[in-house]
Amino acid sequence: MTQPLALIFYEDLMPGSQLVNRLQDLQYRVQPLTGGDDLAAAAQESGPMLVFADLVCERLDVCKAIAALRANPGTAHVPVIAFADEAETALQESARLAGATLVVTDAAILTHLEQFIERALQVE
Repeated sequence: MTQPLALIFYEDLMPGSQLVNRLQDLQYRVQPLTGGDDLAAAAQESGPMLVFADLVCERLDVCKAIAALRANPGTAHVPVIAFADEAETALQESARLAGATLVVTDAAILTHLEQFIERALQVE
C-alpha cells in the first residue's frame, strides 16, 4: 500500500522538524518545504493528501500561499492545517479567511496531531 503524502511548509525548525517525525511515525511520506518554496506549485506537482503550514514565516506571506492553493482548481480540495503560536491571533484569523481547513496552535499540533488529521480529512 502506498503511504499518503503530506506537504509541510515551515521555516522554524520547531515544531516543523518534530511534525515531520510525527507524520513519518504515522506512516506518511513527508515532503518538507521551507521558507521560499511555492506551496501551490508543490501541491499541484506532488498531489498530497494533506498540507501543513506554519503561518510564521519571514520570507513569505503564508496566508497568501494558502489562498493561492485554494484558488487553484487542481489543489483547492487539499485540506490545509495551519499552525502558529497562540499569541498570533491576527495571523490565525487571516489563515481562516485564506481558506485553511483547520487553524491550530503550534503547541497543540503535536499533541493532537491524529485528531487534527482525522478532522481535516472529514468529507462534508
